[in-house]
Amino acid sequence: MATDYAQGYGRRHGQPGRPAGTGHRLPAALRAPFEARAWREFGHVLLGLPISIVLFTWAVTMASLGAGLLVTFLGVPVLAAALAGCRGFGVLERTRARALLRLEVADPEPLRVTKPGALAWMGAVLKSGASWRHLLYAVVRLPWAVFSFAVALSFWSVGLTLLTYPLWFWATPAHAGTGGLQLYGDAHHDVYLDNPFEITGTALIGLLFILVAPWLVRALTTVDGLLVRGLLGPSPLSARVVELESDRGVVVDTAAADLRRIERDLHDGAQARLVGLAMDLGLAREKLQEDPRAAARMVEEAHGEVKTALQELRDLARGIHPAVLTDRGLDAALSSVASRCTVPVRVEVDLPARPVPAIEGIAYFTVSELLQNISKHSRARTASVDVWRSADRLMLQVTDDGVGGADVSRGTGLAGLAGRLDAVDGILMVNSPAGGPTRVTAELPWRTSA
Repeated sequence: MATDYAQGYGRRHGQPGRPAGTGHRLPAALRAPFEARAWREFGHVLLGLPISIVLFTWAVTMASLGAGLLVTFLGVPVLAAALAGCRGFGVLERTRARALLRLEVADPEPLRVTKPGALAWMGAVLKSGASWRHLLYAVVRLPWAVFSFAVALSFWSVGLTLLTYPLWFWATPAHAGTGGLQLYGDAHHDVYLDNPFEITGTALIGLLFILVAPWLVRALTTVDGLLVRGLLGPSPLSARVVELESDRGVVVDTAAADLRRIERDLHDGAQARLVGLAMDLGLAREKLQEDPRAAARMVEEAHGEVKTALQELRDLARGIHPAVLTDRGLDAALSSVASRCTVPVRVEVDLPARPVPAIEGIAYFTVSELLQNISKHSRARTASVDVWRSADRLMLQVTDDGVGGADVSRGTGLAGLAGRLDAVDGILMVNSPAGGPTRVTAELPWRTSA
């Protein structure tokens, strides 16, 4: 991927593609002080101190005032205002991290205001864990901002001062009446950096400071990023809740789509055929006295319709949940599906036990849909299905030697399949280069049935 990126970068800028790692002649250690990233990070550290002072002052003053007034009702709105102000500063800090550190941090979970009015809003602010994390950020950010500001500014200023020492040694002593940078002095003698060797050594030490400073600042801003991500972003629990809510929506939509499909299949298939069958039997009963041969022929046709309707009902039931899966498990059920595929399919199932019915059913329908895709689109000659357990995951892999080109992002059936797996903490991975072969791997959580 790094090679692809480097080649794409060269093509976008009118240069021939070249392997990764040859884009710069200077090594990263020498290049860092001249890169925009180093100065963005240094600017982030410099801005951090005044912003942290304002934020710390607001948070401590308002929180202390609110806590002191909690004996009266006035403490509640003051404390809510303190937390709301910290949340506002959190927006500023996330924006600053995004602009200067290129750090993308999602907004925290919004306030859950269940009723209109100021009291409901204050209650939501006080009950929000994100609000208190913002207050904690305001308190702990200041000492770290003071430390990082002092270290970063010292390294950059000392480095630039020492690096340019030959210039200001030549200009300043003539006017100041000194012998250069004084290292030591007492009543008897003074020590100055005034000979060419000492001046050159001082400049080289300054160069060393300049080369180290960007990496030191980068380490400091890494801690800044951790603070922003950990205290100003969404908590893992809230992110998990959002994910589960999204998965629940996928499950509901999938169930509704399955119900509509079953209803449509019943209405357009077996139900229509049974209605026609009832009409034919009614006509046969009317002709039974006057034309027994015609009645017998109609009964014979109705018998064939009954067989067809039963086959449609069996296919529909197999689409809901096949009996062979319930009775004999994945090995037999997948072998049955593979036998209906248009290409030869090798099936290998290696499981120590049967998973719970829900996971087993999802695994069955995943393989079934993938084999249908092979039959319809792959133009493959052979395919294989492998099922095994790895730690606490149920692994499925379907491969074929077809034309390839399958892509989940196109919104095809693979996208719906990925959504179904995601609803149960599953993963779908597709590797299908143009020309093939195609390898689709699915992971499902493993839970053994009792």
